[in-house]
Amino acid sequence: MYKEKYEEWLNSDKLSDADKKELALIQDDEQAKEYRFGKDLEFGTAGMRGIIGLGTNMMNVYTVRSATQGLTAYIKSLGKKAVARGVVIAYDTRRMSYEFAYSAAVVLVSNGIKTYLFKEVHPVPMLSFAVRRLKTVAGIMITASHNPKEYNGYKIYGEDGAQMSPEATDVLVGFIKTIKSSLSDEILFDEKKEKKIILTPASVDRKYYATIKKLRLSPEQTKSVGKTIKLVYTPVHGSGYIPVTTILKKTGISATLVPEQICKDPEFSTVKVPNPEYKETLNLAIKMADFKQADVVFGTDPDCDRLGVAIRNDAGEFIVLSGNQTGVLLLDYILLRLKETGRADKRGFVVKSFVTTSMAKHIADDYGVELFEVPVGFKYIGEKIKQYDDTGKRKFIFGFEESCGYLRGTQSRDKDAVVASMLFAEMVCYYTYIGKGVYQRLKELYDKYGYVLDSSESVTYGGLNAMKEMSAVVEKLRNTDIKTVGGVKIEAVRDYLSLTRKSRDGNIESIDCSPCNAVYYELENGGFICVRPSGTEPKLKIYYSVSAADETAAGKLFSDIKSDFAAQTGINA
Repeated sequence: MYKEKYEEWLNSDKLSDADKKELALIQDDEQAKEYRFGKDLEFGTAGMRGIIGLGTNMMNVYTVRSATQGLTAYIKSLGKKAVARGVVIAYDTRRMSYEFAYSAAVVLVSNGIKTYLFKEVHPVPMLSFAVRRLKTVAGIMITASHNPKEYNGYKIYGEDGAQMSPEATDVLVGFIKTIKSSLSDEILFDEKKEKKIILTPASVDRKYYATIKKLRLSPEQTKSVGKTIKLVYTPVHGSGYIPVTTILKKTGISATLVPEQICKDPEFSTVKVPNPEYKETLNLAIKMADFKQADVVFGTDPDCDRLGVAIRNDAGEFIVLSGNQTGVLLLDYILLRLKETGRADKRGFVVKSFVTTSMAKHIADDYGVELFEVPVGFKYIGEKIKQYDDTGKRKFIFGFEESCGYLRGTQSRDKDAVVASMLFAEMVCYYTYIGKGVYQRLKELYDKYGYVLDSSESVTYGGLNAMKEMSAVVEKLRNTDIKTVGGVKIEAVRDYLSLTRKSRDGNIESIDCSPCNAVYYELENGGFICVRPSGTEPKLKIYYSVSAADETAAGKLFSDIKSDFAAQTGINA
C-alpha cells in the first residue's frame, strides 16, 4: 500500500520539482518509504505533530491543507454564524511554520471562511487569547512545542481558546477522513484568494498585555526592587522574545538577554533540543548569569508555553528547577499573596494534571483551596475553567503541569509562559523585598510538607507500530496485580481508560474526568506511580512522586520503588 502512495505522490502534478527530487532520494529506501507513506499522520486530541518532510505520515503543506479542508467542513456544519466568525492562525519560529500557517489560511479563505493570520511569530497563549478576543469559532497554532528541530505540528483550538475537546476532535477527524488523499482536488487551495486573509489587529497584542498585567500580586514590592534584581532570559530562538521582554518591561523588571538566542533560528543551533526543562538548554543563559552575577534564569520554548527556571542554591550554584518545583513555588506564592492582600476567594480552585507533584495537594489543603486533578493535556485544565469559572460557580486561581506549563488568569486557556515569567519574576522581587531568597522558600516548603521527590522517565519506541506497542504495555499493567512496591503499600489503582478506582480492599468507584490511556498507583505515603503513552511523542512515560522526611530519605525510597516497579512490570526506562 505504501508503495502505491509513494508512486502517487512522486507522479503527482501538484508537487513541485523540488518536492519530487526529495522523494526521488528515497526511491531505493523501502524503510523510509514505509515510514513516510505507511499510514496517515494521526490527528489526535493535540492535533498533528510529526517530522517535516513529504509523505502522508509527515508534516508538509499537503497534510496541513488536508487537515484544514476537514476543518472547513466542520466549521460549515456549525452554521453560517460559525463561518462568519472564522479562524485565527498563529505560528512559531520552527522550520516551515509560516508556510504551514499560510497554507492553512489560503485553504480557509478558498472555502469562504473568515481568516485572521498573525503578521509575525506569536506564542500559544496569545493565539488562545486572540481566539477569545476576536470571538472566532476556532484557532490554529503551528508549532511542535519543545520537540527537536526536525518536527512541526498543527493544533486546533475551540471557541473558548482551549485546545479542541476530545468530543469535538472526534467530529473533526470524521470530516478529515472523508478526504480521500492529501493531494485530492477536493482540497481547495486558491492563492488568488489570499487577499481575503486578514492580518490580526495589533490591538489584540495590546489588550493581552493590559490583561495579564492586572494579574500582578506584588506591584509595590516589584516597583521597589524590580530594577535591581538580576534576571537573565533566553527565548531559545523562539516566539517568546517579544512578549516576555514586553511584559517584564511593563511591570518594571529588568532582564538581561542572551544575544546568541534572540534570533529566530529554526535550526535552534545553540542547543541540542529547544526544551527549557533541560539544564543543557539553559547553559548559555546560566553562563551569562554567572558572569552578570544574576540570581535567576528564565528560558522559554519555541511556542512560549513552557517556562524553564534556574535559581541559585545555598552554595551559590545554579540549579534548574523541575516543572513541579516551579509549579509549587508559584502556587504557594499566589495563594500566599492572595491571603496577605485580603483577596482570597472561598470559591477559589486550583487544577493540576494527575501526574503532577503530590505536594500541590498539601499546599492547596493548607490554604483551604479545592484542588482538581485532570488528565495530561492543558485542554483539560481549560475544561475545568469552562465548567466552574465561566459559569460563576467558582474562581480559577492557578493551573499547572509537571512539564513546565502554568496558567494564571482566564484570558488564555492554554499554558502561558508569558504570564508565568511575569509572576516568577515578581515572586523574586517579593522575596527579595522581604529579605528572603526563592531557594530558601523552596526549602521552607519541604520542611513544612515533607520532601517530595518527583521524577518522570521515558521509554522510547520506534516505527509505525510505536503507539500500539506502548498501549500493549499499559494494557498488561491493567492485568498485573501489584500490592506493594519498594516496601510501600498501594492504596488504590486508578484506570483512567475505564475511569475506575479500585482500592486495596476491593472497593470500586468511578473517576469523574475524561478518559485517557493511563494506569495510576496511589501509594500509602501520599505519592504515586503513573504509566501512560505520550500523546505527542513515541515515548512511554513513567511518573513517580514519593515523599519522605528529607531529601536523602526520599532519594532512597525512590530508588527502591523504581527498581521494584521495574522488576514487577518489566518496564525499564
